[in-house]
Amino acid sequence: MTAEVRTRSDRKRDAIIQAAKQAFQQYGVNGTSMDTLAELANVSKRTVYNHFSAKEELVMHLIKELWHKTMASIALSYDARLPLQSQLESLLLAEVELISGDEYLELARVAFGYFFYNPEKLKEEVANLSAQETVLHRWLVAARADGRLAFDNLDYVVKELSCLLKGHCFWPQLLKIEPPLDAAQRRTIATRTTALFLSHYAI
Repeated sequence: MTAEVRTRSDRKRDAIIQAAKQAFQQYGVNGTSMDTLAELANVSKRTVYNHFSAKEELVMHLIKELWHKTMASIALSYDARLPLQSQLESLLLAEVELISGDEYLELARVAFGYFFYNPEKLKEEVANLSAQETVLHRWLVAARADGRLAFDNLDYVVKELSCLLKGHCFWPQLLKIEPPLDAAQRRTIATRTTALFLSHYAI
């Protein structure tokens, strides 16, 4: 009986998440209410709140899902035969396209607006996101093991790369200080960030 209840609960949770994706795309995040989510998911409003105590928590779930789908599932692994520049550039371009995309930015604006007033929760969510091992982590470790990169602290260099990228293609767009990037601008950021990183860490 317990297993049956758990399965039903999981199905309802999945329905809520799918409803959120549909509603956010159709109405925007700010234009979507918990009532709308309950109606689209064909569940009660109480059920929605049982799974996600606030819309912003659901938003954060979708951000992490997007991040994992993009950064943890890239079909690229370290290749000792290829130049470091082209390999790392491909990885960084994938992250640039994710964090500068309209869907990610809209979700991030809502999440940060909510968690800004709850810094401990924000710190926890950011830590959870950062802790996910990505293809980039594995690529850096492999390149170091192959004697082509030299660094001591993996977490630090991953954070360093993230900060370099987000300074150009996330924070300015998140705050609407700068307009959205086009494909050429995204490629340029990935190329230059890669060159800057390798100028310091490549052997």
